[in-house]
Amino acid sequence: MFQLEQKIWIIGFAVIPALVLIYILVAFWKSNRQKKFASPELLEKLSPNRSLFKSILKLAMLCLAFAFLVMALINPKIGTKLETVRSEGVDIVFAVDVSKSMLAEDIAPNRLEKSKQLVSQIINNLVSDRVGIVAYAGKAFPQLPITTDYAAAKLFLQGMNTDMISSQGTAINEAIELARTFYDAEDQTSKILIIISDGEDHSETSASDAAKNAQNDGIKIFTVGVGDVKGGPIPIKRNGIVLNYKKDQNDETVITKLDEDNLKAIARNADGQYINGSSTAGVVNSIKEILDTIEKTEFESQQVADYKDQFQWFLVFAIAVLFLDIFLLERKTAWLRKLNLFNENI
Repeated sequence: MFQLEQKIWIIGFAVIPALVLIYILVAFWKSNRQKKFASPELLEKLSPNRSLFKSILKLAMLCLAFAFLVMALINPKIGTKLETVRSEGVDIVFAVDVSKSMLAEDIAPNRLEKSKQLVSQIINNLVSDRVGIVAYAGKAFPQLPITTDYAAAKLFLQGMNTDMISSQGTAINEAIELARTFYDAEDQTSKILIIISDGEDHSETSASDAAKNAQNDGIKIFTVGVGDVKGGPIPIKRNGIVLNYKKDQNDETVITKLDEDNLKAIARNADGQYINGSSTAGVVNSIKEILDTIEKTEFESQQVADYKDQFQWFLVFAIAVLFLDIFLLERKTAWLRKLNLFNENI
């Protein structure tokens, strides 16, 4: 397993092309000045040992040494062994609504971004629980299977958008059915499904019935309502500029509203509860209180441990290259004359 400890120093690699550019500019400047001073034939007689190849070689070695120094600052680490860690927690699946209605801006910045903020903040407050993510609109799509890798969960979360599922509409029942497959039937873990949505449901099958099936599997469903009961239009944007608002078949602006009653019914049928998502801190605290009351289950997970620093190798290489560069002169030598690189002896 490989990881970079100080990723901020990656920006240091940008200095290398800057060095090359400076070298090219200086070389052109020197060439122009020399042409004004004397003809090429006379310059060759004045400095017969001047080598273009060696000057380029010294530049390459300087860039290589700098690259090694940057890698030493980044400090790559290698995990040398896997450890099996026993921890206690619950399995939590987040079902995030990515239908077009989630673009409504009746809650800042919009319903979808607010949903992602809520999930991210909830994950930040978890310790040893396992998480998974489901995205749904007209269909449900598995975004991330159950894992203890919170960094990966937040990475997948940030990539979610309303274009990732072509089938539009809102089918909460499909999200519930898909989430049921995330939990391992052999692990007797406490199972939590958190649905984050505006509550609109266009599926033919009742989400409440799907919630009852989940409850029979031992899954508790908690719903978080995102939006305003008064509703708002769905903006159509290009490059961040609102061009129009979504209209229905009668050419009237569609107003999408938060359906709290539907979300409350879903939660009630799966031994859970409904939480209004207008306050991020309020949702996080409510989920934390809920998790504190739920029985934790012990499970095993493998984690890479015993990471060892590797910066010293890159530091040694950098010093070695700089040491060689000091003793590498820019004038021609006997072996270089024999190679006749760049036709320098002609």
